[in-house]
Amino acid sequence: MRFIIDAQLPPALARFLASLGEEAIHVLDAGLLEADDGEIWSFALDNGWVIITKDDDFQFRASVSKLYPRIVWVRVGNCSKQKLLEIFKKHWDAIKQELEAGAFLVEVI
Repeated sequence: MRFIIDAQLPPALARFLASLGEEAIHVLDAGLLEADDGEIWSFALDNGWVIITKDDDFQFRASVSKLYPRIVWVRVGNCSKQKLLEIFKKHWDAIKQELEAGAFLVEVI
């Protein structure tokens, strides 16, 4: 699986996932930092990337679309980068299992 990290999450999350052997990039590295949600959506859908985001617009867009990329929706409140990475470290295996089982929306709470 390939993961694109949305702008409101730190580039360190992409580096963390890459350290676990995942293909992961931040929108900054993909040249999409200034892109709107629609452009990121299209990039992910066209190229088979899973979007990791805190933005509930992606979840809403998925609920009204026939075709949509898979989404990991990060619903934790504001927290430090270190705390966010700890959350992903703790829950990554479960997140990945859900995606591998075919889930199109995985919530991280």
